[in-house]
Amino acid sequence: MLVSTLREAPGDAAIISHKLMFRAGLIRKLSNGLFAYLPMGLRVKRKVEQIVREEMNAIGAQEFLLPVVVPGEVWKESGRWTTMGDGMLKVKNRLGQDLVVSPTAEEAITSVIRDELFSYKQLPIVAYQIQTKFRDEIRPRYGVMRGREFTMKDAYSFHGDDKSLDEVYANFARAYRNVFRRCGLTVIPVSADSGAFGGSGSEEFMIESEIGDNTLILCKKCGYAANDEKAGCASDIALDKDGNPQKPTTLPIEKVACAGVETIVQMEEFFKMPASQFIKVLIYRVENSEIDFSSAPGGKSFKKDGNVYPEVFVAVAIRGDLDVNEAKLAALLKASAAELADEENVIKYSGAPHGFVGPVGLTNVPLIVDFSVMEKTDDGFKINVHDTVTGGGVADFDNIHVEPGRDFVPFLTGDIRTVKAGDICPNCGEPFFTKKGNELGHIFKLGTKYAKALKAKFLDENGKEQTPTMGCYGIGIDRTVASIIEENNDENGIIWPMSVAPFSVAVVPIKGEQDSLALAEELYGDLQKRGIEVLLDDRNERPGVKFKDLDLMGIPLRVVISDKTLPDAEVRMRKTGEVEKIPLKEVADFVESTVRSQMESYK
Repeated sequence: MLVSTLREAPGDAAIISHKLMFRAGLIRKLSNGLFAYLPMGLRVKRKVEQIVREEMNAIGAQEFLLPVVVPGEVWKESGRWTTMGDGMLKVKNRLGQDLVVSPTAEEAITSVIRDELFSYKQLPIVAYQIQTKFRDEIRPRYGVMRGREFTMKDAYSFHGDDKSLDEVYANFARAYRNVFRRCGLTVIPVSADSGAFGGSGSEEFMIESEIGDNTLILCKKCGYAANDEKAGCASDIALDKDGNPQKPTTLPIEKVACAGVETIVQMEEFFKMPASQFIKVLIYRVENSEIDFSSAPGGKSFKKDGNVYPEVFVAVAIRGDLDVNEAKLAALLKASAAELADEENVIKYSGAPHGFVGPVGLTNVPLIVDFSVMEKTDDGFKINVHDTVTGGGVADFDNIHVEPGRDFVPFLTGDIRTVKAGDICPNCGEPFFTKKGNELGHIFKLGTKYAKALKAKFLDENGKEQTPTMGCYGIGIDRTVASIIEENNDENGIIWPMSVAPFSVAVVPIKGEQDSLALAEELYGDLQKRGIEVLLDDRNERPGVKFKDLDLMGIPLRVVISDKTLPDAEVRMRKTGEVEKIPLKEVADFVESTVRSQMESYK
């Protein structure tokens, strides 16, 4: 076997899993974000895949295998050919046909199923694959935790109604918990935003990590858990400068000259008022919104092709001490993305430069207002801030005594604030706390977005043509492997859970007067016959080198046979460091019992 351990990690390895995967000889780097698995690493990866496969099969999912390179045509049908962004690698073949190196497989699987689906009697169909993906990450980092090429288990379900989707979605949520438990991982399931994938219900399975890409909003009391892209919080009462609830004003709007006062901090100093009494307004560029803005100021009717706006600009108003959550904004507007507009478009649509945009008198752009300012109700609006200060709508001027509802009315209201530590849980009233996390798995209720776009149909009980509703369920295999290392390591290296270890036990003969190699080979053969995955370390190396390598590689059990141990063998547990001397003739029974017992604990 190729054993390629390193004493030092590469200089660009920033996290423990990246360092240990290199040092233990699991992977090697071919290019930025592209990694080769060496034999030891591939054994672990295959173990994780098998656990995933078993849990998918257990809930009735059927394994497919889709091509990595798929026709660009199906991406054009779904509309994501132009919306997926630069992360999607597009190529042309020798005939000039557009192809996509799959970043995800909604289009491919829907294209396959639409040709096989005819009747409601076939539903639900639950398909999964374990396949390579490619996303041209602008900044790949942390080894296989965020690479360009990676392996995913992606699954897709097709249903005749929402009740069936709900049942399968719940099955996947349970299966995911089983997968991660069997891999020795502690995950935090959180409510999440569906992002570019679309759909309604969405849940992420996170592992706590100091270098996590996600911020988790958590409640100790009731267990509320959500990604900050999705989290909501209880409404809070805006206070005035004396710490009292704000009161409506009857004073008319007054313009105040304030050249150079552009930020909230500068406004607090200038007006001697808290940020909670300001309303800040930002102009956003929104892509592929499905909201009909035709009745809004500056609004337009839908484009003819597909009922979406490829690009639309909106004004967003929020309380001055809060921040806009762009993922929530995109979700509210049923859009693929929302980003701050450049200065040219800020002035074009609002009439004022950034820092002086206000909600009063906007005629060229729809106004979207966060619940922290006001909420649309059945009989009007619930106003949550009063007597406010806003941008004046022209450079170097602000407005004071602005009263929401009286001085401006929104086109749409919604929860678009970024929730943070200290905000109040909407379920129990406890303050939130936060953790950093990395996503290992994500499940979505997609609805009919892809089925409609790719014209998948079936005949219902009455012979009428219907569109199936879909679910989507992903697990990052490489990221799971890295996360197992992140959670299971010490100063000496990896500590693999028995369920995913490349080998369960290593047998190490130490040269001496007695023929320890022959005894070790006999034990090795016995364990193999018993179905135990065993590594025989017969390298011509010093014992200390062997021991360090085996600790680094994380082999759960180590059996040493030497002059010092005979007639016993020395058995050491990698996780605890516990050492036992077992008579050599009993070692195979002891090892088999220990391995099977530990394996059972992960089922």
